Amino acid sequence: MSRHESLQRVLDRGLVAIIRASSSEQLVNVARALCDGGIDIIEVTFTTPGVVEVISAVKKELGNKVLLGAGTVLDPETARTAILAGAEFLVSPTVNLDVIKLALRYDKGIMPGAYTPTEVLTAWEAGADIVKLFPADIGGPAYLKALKGPLPQIRLMPTGGVNLQTLKDFVKAGACAVGLGGQLVEKDAVERGDFDRIRSLAGQYVELMKQARA
Repeated sequence: MSRHESLQRVLDRGLVAIIRASSSEQLVNVARALCDGGIDIIEVTFTTPGVVEVISAVKKELGNKVLLGAGTVLDPETARTAILAGAEFLVSPTVNLDVIKLALRYDKGIMPGAYTPTEVLTAWEAGADIVKLFPADIGGPAYLKALKGPLPQIRLMPTGGVNLQTLKDFVKAGACAVGLGGQLVEKDAVERGDFDRIRSLAGQYVELMKQARA
């Protein structure tokens, strides 16, 4: 999938699920539950044990049903490893210009993390498709809205602090999409294998996003 196609899918759906799991089997089950609930864009963090094998396993199991990306990509070596494993987009908590360049070279989506106006603009001018506003829970929707004032052209995806109570406020403030971690993929639910819970939460977020954009 091209960079443009990945970006369009993220913008259309507006929801990116961030998964951390202890095994590839566990992660595949979580990914399947998310897809069944309506969330088909998934970021697998590079803090996951055996992450390369995990990405390959999810791609093999779910194929084009899911748009799969890699998160916590901190350097170009990790970025290339993720892309060769099958990641269609890369997400980072920081702005690393070499990671952005590599993603663009491979025609893959890139969402670097930034917080200050200078960091946000630096990421955007370097070629970011979307700038991940992180950690978004510090300033909340009000901070995102303040950033959009002087930087209306930049697509922002808040991550951290987005939940069923705050999602609408972030969207109204100008978020083009949101990153959902533990508020969607609950650690306790994953550990006890309660994938119905994850499926149910996914459905709730999908419905809430529709309402927020209406």
